[in-house]
Amino acid sequence: MDRLTIALVAVVVVALLLKWRRPAWYWMSFGVVLAALRVLIRYRSVMDACGLTVPPSRWRLALARMADRPVPGPRAPRVCRVRPTRTGLVLRLKLRAGQDAFDIAAATDRLRHSFAMYGVTSRELRSGVVELSMTGYDVLRRVQMPATRAEAGALKVPVALREDGTVHYRDYRAVPHALTLGATESGKSVYQRNLVAALAPLDVALVGIDCKQGVELFPLARRFSALADNPDAAADLLDSLVDHMECVYRTIRAHQGVAVGMPDAEIAADIWDLPANLRPTPVVVLIDEVAELALFANKEQEKRRDRIITALVRLAQLGRAAGIYLEVCGQRFGSELGKGITMLRAQLTGRTAHRVNDETSANMAFADIAPDAVLAAVQIPTDMPGVAITGDSTGGWARIRAPHTSLRQAANTCNRYADRVPDLPALEPFRPALAHLEVVKEPAPAAA
Repeated sequence: MDRLTIALVAVVVVALLLKWRRPAWYWMSFGVVLAALRVLIRYRSVMDACGLTVPPSRWRLALARMADRPVPGPRAPRVCRVRPTRTGLVLRLKLRAGQDAFDIAAATDRLRHSFAMYGVTSRELRSGVVELSMTGYDVLRRVQMPATRAEAGALKVPVALREDGTVHYRDYRAVPHALTLGATESGKSVYQRNLVAALAPLDVALVGIDCKQGVELFPLARRFSALADNPDAAADLLDSLVDHMECVYRTIRAHQGVAVGMPDAEIAADIWDLPANLRPTPVVVLIDEVAELALFANKEQEKRRDRIITALVRLAQLGRAAGIYLEVCGQRFGSELGKGITMLRAQLTGRTAHRVNDETSANMAFADIAPDAVLAAVQIPTDMPGVAITGDSTGGWARIRAPHTSLRQAANTCNRYADRVPDLPALEPFRPALAHLEVVKEPAPAAA
C-alpha cells in the first residue's frame, strides 16, 4: 500500500470520526465543500423533479425557431448566491416569472431529501427573492451557541439555538410578554435559567414569583430585586408592581414634551423615549408556575386569586410602555383556570411550548396564532429535553433548543452580577433574604 492510499484512508477515517463525534467540525472541514458541490451539480435536475421550473418564455422559443436551434428546456430559479455557514448552506434564489415563494416553501421537504441535507427552510426576502437555509447536521442534538453579545439598549438576549443554526433571541421591546409551556422534565426550567443568566449582566430589574417555595428561583436570588415564594406574597408583590407602573407613567407624563415647538422624535410615550438620565429601570417579571396563582380551595383564596389575575392582566395590558415585561411559565394555561385567564393569555405575544402531554396543552399555546405548530409541539420526543417550538402572532414558528445550564452555573452568573441589582423603592419590601446564601466564586483563569 503506497503513501497516497494510506493518506486517503487516514483522511476518510478522520472524516468519519469527526462526523460521529464532532459533527460541527466535520461540517466545517469536509461537509460544507461536499454539500456545496452536491447542491450545485444536482440543482437543475432537482428543481425540475420537484416541479419548481417554468416553461421557457415566448421570446426564447421564438429565438430558437429563428436560429434553428433545439427548443430550450424549462428554467429553474436563478441562484444568486451560495453562502456557507457554520451549520449549513444558504442559497439566495431569484424566482422566474410565474413562480411563487409558497411553491418553494411547500417543496422544502423534497429538497431536503434530494440534496441530502438534514433540514431546509425557506423565507421570502422581498418580492421575487427567496432564501433557502439548509442545515448539514442536527444542530439541536448537541447545542453549541455561537459567540453572541446581548444588546443592552434593546433588551434583546440570546437564549436558544434554532434548528436552522441561527440564534433565537428574546427581544422584549419587540415582544413584551411571553408564555412558556411544558410538561415535567421537558426543559422548561433550563430555558428559564438561560433567560435569567442572559439578563443578569444588563441594566434590568428581575422580579420572580415561584410558588414552589422558591426552589427554582431562590438560588438565583442575588440578582433579583424581588422574590415571592407563595401566592399571598405574590399578590402583594403584583400590587406593588402596579403601583410602580403608575408611578412610571406619571414620570413619562411629566416629561412628555408635547409643546408646540417640540420635535416629534422627542415626544415621550414610553420609557425608551425618555432621556437616559430620566429613564426608569425596566422590569422583567418571571412567573415559574402560573397555575399556582390561579388555583383556590375556599372563598378567601378565590378573592386572592381574582386580585392576582386582575393585577397580571393590568400589567400585561399596560406594562409595556412602563418597561414592565412578563415571562409566564406553566404546564397548562387554559380556561379551566378561571375567569380572566384567556384575557391574560391573549396579551402574551410570544409563545414557546416544550414537550407537552396532550394536544390540548399545545392548543393553548398555538391554536390561536400558529395552528401548524401544534402538531410539531406534540411530536417532541421525551429523550430530547429542552427542545421547544416557538412562535408569535405573525403565524411563523420554529424549533429551538436551549443549551443545558445547570442551576449552579446560573447561580454563579447571578452572583457575579449581584451588584447590578437596581434600587427600586416599590420593590424593596420584597427583596429576598440573602444571609444564608453561599457565594460561589469561579476560579481565576490561570496565568499564561
